Amino acid sequence: MNFWLVMFASGLVTYAIRLSFILMVGHRQIPSLLMRALRFVPPAVLTAIILPEIVMPGGNILQPLQNARLFSGLLAVVVAWCTRSVLWTILVGMVTLWIIQILIT
Repeated sequence: MNFWLVMFASGLVTYAIRLSFILMVGHRQIPSLLMRALRFVPPAVLTAIILPEIVMPGGNILQPLQNARLFSGLLAVVVAWCTRSVLWTILVGMVTLWIIQILIT
């Protein structure tokens, strides 16, 4: 019962936080500078989640030549920059990671 109570309370708090923002700002015009800045939030959050695992896999600092994720990540960045395709970025990054891991071990 405690599990469901915590789940319900967490959902209610999350909903209240989002609703309060909508009620306070929903009828106002958001400045264009803020709108442009908000466009960068998803890439910044994604980078903050992914970069530590690429640079320090498992929390360990590896030598650059032993870090397969570093090479795969760099190649994925190049593919993303050139193609602007999420699908190609993921495919090239994962295939490169698998191939490098096979070659290293």
